[in-house]
Amino acid sequence: MSDDHDRETPNVTRRAFLEGTSAALVIAATAQAGAAQAPPVPPAPVPRTTISVTVNGILKTIEVEDRWTLAELLRDHLELTGTKLGCERGECGACTVILDDTPVYACSQLAAWADGRTVLTVEGLARAGQLHPLQQAFVEHDAPQCGFCTSGQLMSAKALLDRNPHPTATEVRTALVGNICRCSNYNRYVEAVVAVGAGRTAPSDPRQTGGAA
Repeated sequence: MSDDHDRETPNVTRRAFLEGTSAALVIAATAQAGAAQAPPVPPAPVPRTTISVTVNGILKTIEVEDRWTLAELLRDHLELTGTKLGCERGECGACTVILDDTPVYACSQLAAWADGRTVLTVEGLARAGQLHPLQQAFVEHDAPQCGFCTSGQLMSAKALLDRNPHPTATEVRTALVGNICRCSNYNRYVEAVVAVGAGRTAPSDPRQTGGAA
């Protein structure tokens, strides 16, 4: 038999197979080129809501994306960066602010939920250039170390003192249980809050913070 007969014995000849493959490649390439030239589909617009919220005593009216957290609103759009972002999972307490009268994790609250409400951040504690007694007590008791958790600790302590002006050390520990200190300086925070409740800011014994007697 001839070589041509050997090649054409199968139902699909070698030549037909190669021709068919080439045609398929051309069709695929053409389809890909057409897809590349197709205009991109624009993303769906993110729903937005206009809210009015009082932040540190000032009424703000602002349009927010419904997906923004309260922390995003404060930090990225109102430039109140004292509210820190640590875990962003509602676990560390670094982003604690006072919403109405309640300390909350700002990373776990949607900004839209603050509509018609009052927010106090760490920037709102000082008045006329004077530190809040809590802030002063934190300094005097050497409470802040790296300082990352300090604003959250302050806001939880402020909420406690607003409802209980003279807390015990146990009550302070309970109130601060949701605020993690990376430096494990918990005792100094507790001492500072108790001191404010007792009407003082400095330690009763200077040796508590390594000061001179």
